[in-house]
Amino acid sequence: MAVKGHKCKHYPESIKVEAVPLHVEEGWSYRKIAEHLGVQDKYRVRTWMRKYRENGDASFKDGRGNPHRVETEQDREIRRLQLEVDVLKKWLQILNREGCKTSTSSLTS
Repeated sequence: MAVKGHKCKHYPESIKVEAVPLHVEEGWSYRKIAEHLGVQDKYRVRTWMRKYRENGDASFKDGRGNPHRVETEQDREIRRLQLEVDVLKKWLQILNREGCKTSTSSLTS
C-alpha cells in the first residue's frame, strides 16, 4: 500500500508487455523479471501477470480519457479563437456602457 503523500511509480505499457513473455514463455520468476526490467518489487510483476491472465493483451492499455474524442490542432485553434471572440464581445459591451454614460453626462453640461 502506498504511503500518504508518496506517488506510486507508473510503468509504461512496453515494460508490462515485455514482462509477460519472460514469465509465460521463458519461465522467469517474478523477482528475476523485476530485477531485469527495473521494477520496484516482484508483487507489481505478479499483479501484471494476474491482469494479463484475466484480460489478455487489452489489460495494459491506458483507459483514461474518452477514447472516442480526438481533438485535432484545428479544433484547439477554433476553440481558442472562439474564446477570444467572446472576450472581445464582452469588452465591447463594457466600452459601450461606459461610452453612453460619458456621452450623456457631456450633453447635460
